[in-house]
Amino acid sequence: MDTDTFRRLGYELVDWIANYRERLETLPVMSQVAPGDIRALMPKEPPQHGAGLDGICGAIDSVVLPGITHWNHPGFFAYFPSNTDLSSVLADLLTAGLGAQGMSWQTSPATTEIEEVVMDWLRQMLGLSTSFTGVIHDTASTATFCALLCARELASDFSQNTGGLQSEAAPLTVYASDQAHSSIPKAALLAGFGRENLRLLPTDNKHALSMDILEAAIAADVQEGKKPCALVAAIGTTATTALDPLKAMAALAARYGMWLHVDAALAGTAMVCPEYRWMWEGVESADSIVMNPHKWMGAGFDLTAYFVKDPQHLIRVMGTNPSYLRTARDAEVNNFRDWGIPLGRRFRSLKLWFLLQEYGVEGIQARVRRDISMASWLAAQADTAPNWRRMAPAPLQTVCLQSVPPHLEGDEFALAAHNQAIVDAINASGQHYLTTSVLKDQKIIRVSIGAQATDLRRVEKLWEALQTCAIKTPGC
Repeated sequence: MDTDTFRRLGYELVDWIANYRERLETLPVMSQVAPGDIRALMPKEPPQHGAGLDGICGAIDSVVLPGITHWNHPGFFAYFPSNTDLSSVLADLLTAGLGAQGMSWQTSPATTEIEEVVMDWLRQMLGLSTSFTGVIHDTASTATFCALLCARELASDFSQNTGGLQSEAAPLTVYASDQAHSSIPKAALLAGFGRENLRLLPTDNKHALSMDILEAAIAADVQEGKKPCALVAAIGTTATTALDPLKAMAALAARYGMWLHVDAALAGTAMVCPEYRWMWEGVESADSIVMNPHKWMGAGFDLTAYFVKDPQHLIRVMGTNPSYLRTARDAEVNNFRDWGIPLGRRFRSLKLWFLLQEYGVEGIQARVRRDISMASWLAAQADTAPNWRRMAPAPLQTVCLQSVPPHLEGDEFALAAHNQAIVDAINASGQHYLTTSVLKDQKIIRVSIGAQATDLRRVEKLWEALQTCAIKTPGC
């Protein structure tokens, strides 16, 4: 493609994106297609002859758009906020246009140094001390995997350089709550700890890790000859945004010499507001922290921030240094290929730079405060509404609800079916999109507020729809 054609088609595509964002509210939030519908619109064989991209925007309308669930829609209340601000869209375009490879400083110095700067900006925004250093990963799952690898190697005196975990006399154990994100057990299993050495422990009535249960589990493992290795604190669990007791966990981790990893994937964004930092009191004792600017903050997916206390330990665990990658500048610079799993690295820091340049710290703070305020409003409505029950505290932007008609009280099977039917009806309307979860064997409705286009009017409409669907749902 020549640059004239690129320019013409690029303008068309930018116009399409701008028009799409402007008409977003008119589209059904959740994709309405059935499995195989999109595949059936595509040719079964690849094109033999290039036909160019003229008319590609029409193809996007007919083939792509029907199969898109609109995460930036003002009626999106499912999963977690995952906004892609238009500033971040521009950064992604620049990233692709430059085609820079950021595996080492020398391969493109700007990729390394801009990442260093924006990650230090983010550290300051979160109120973290200079004892932490940040690096960008793709997702929290990858960062958590790196954290548990670092924990494993610290506890085993770098067993990867000898016989690995199979040579260890004492099995290493990992601890987290049963509300921890699925990436925690996945990372523990991939890191070789084994399911028998993973402790996903019961939580208290606020769905946070119980310190009594945690201490008892650790003591029992020590008694059996196991070695406590890693402790994961969830600051904002996936189902309910529950807050584990980080300060007490930090003291326990120090007592047993465990690696302390803080999973604040969504909630980390709230820490840009000083008034919410009580939620992770004790964070300065952590060995590693993960949070996702590609969730609530507005940077386009994928962009995870991973902060560590000891970068040299991370490099020793993750680094490789083959001769074909060595340069004369290596002693003077950071080579971020040694700070994670992939060798190749995209220029992700541009998305964070553009976002912060567009909004500044105050703009991000205003978004967080707005969304928490809307969640507080919804929680208050549920607390006073007949036949509704709030199932968890709502310290952040997620409100967990259950519709409880009097005649279904105590019938968990019927209640689960009733609440699932409410969500199905809401989603089928196209006006809003919700997801359910199971919290301690009870089906709940999660309302996760945080799309950039969402305002209180939209939350009020959702609450009206929930109440209406609860009345109309069969079984009421």
